[in-house]
Amino acid sequence: MHVDELETPSVLIDLDRMEHNIARMQVFCNERGLAFRPHIKTHKIPAIARLQLEAGAVGIACQKVSEAEVFSSAGINDIQIPYNIVGARKTARLADLALYNRVTVSADHPTVVAGLADAARANDISIRVLIELATDIQRAGAALDDVVALAKKIDADPNLHFAGLLLYPSNPVMRPVLQEAIERLSRAGIGVDVVSGGGTGAARHAHELPELTELRVGTYVFNDWATVCKGWTALDDCAMAVMATVVSRPTTDRAILDSGSKTLASETVDGLYGFILEYPDARIYKLNEEHGYVDLSACDDRPVIGDRVHVIPVHTCVVTNLHDRLYGVRNGEIEVSWAVAARGKVW
Repeated sequence: MHVDELETPSVLIDLDRMEHNIARMQVFCNERGLAFRPHIKTHKIPAIARLQLEAGAVGIACQKVSEAEVFSSAGINDIQIPYNIVGARKTARLADLALYNRVTVSADHPTVVAGLADAARANDISIRVLIELATDIQRAGAALDDVVALAKKIDADPNLHFAGLLLYPSNPVMRPVLQEAIERLSRAGIGVDVVSGGGTGAARHAHELPELTELRVGTYVFNDWATVCKGWTALDDCAMAVMATVVSRPTTDRAILDSGSKTLASETVDGLYGFILEYPDARIYKLNEEHGYVDLSACDDRPVIGDRVHVIPVHTCVVTNLHDRLYGVRNGEIEVSWAVAARGKVW
């Protein structure tokens, strides 16, 4: 089937670019002695995760238990969830997952640890726990002064195993805190097996944190307009594009696409909702649910109604979660059609 036979909007994945991205990141990690654990929230598709594992990844990272369940059902059994799992029903499902899979989870507070311990005890199993360190983005994470006490609590519980430390993003600015955490744990007689770093931009500086033992990166597999604008990748490395149709030309300077916020998501870079490959001077400046507003005033050539364009989205992970299906394309032909198996798995 040729790509032109698809209805729009459709999400296309350039297979050559995706395969190149997978191989390049694996080589990057291999050369630095890092275990690589791709984050599947970007694609949410077990078949793509298998390509990443075949390339050399040690396992995967998922953001929620429901995502992990989908990938476990697909036969992938080394799963890290770098997220606080809170609530008896969720921790019970996590413990069920850990019965037959190698599951590692993160925690940053005694309350989270206690919930994990209760669930593990009910199933008479052991769950691996990483302590998440607070970083410069001030999201989740334990403060440096709390790390030793938290590790002791994990280590003392017969149903938990202290597996090490986790941070996001693993930017070089965090190295002094990471070094101090490792030193304090060592003085307390607690070993650190894993130091897990993450972030597409942070990955570029992994050599500046030699304490890292593994890397979690998701966006790299497709890349997007945000990673291009931040200088983390090149436009030619963007594997995902949304194929859209011009459905209206109300004025000379304005076009309307059939791709709005339900297709492209609502994030922006410099106020723009994506980059149109065919019209690099065009500006997608506004989205309604089903309409994309394009300013053509800076363009010499301009599309007409019925023309198709290809938009590099701002944030590929969100776009994936908005669609039932992604289409793998090579040389204009649809080589594979993937159902987004973990779409909507946010709990």
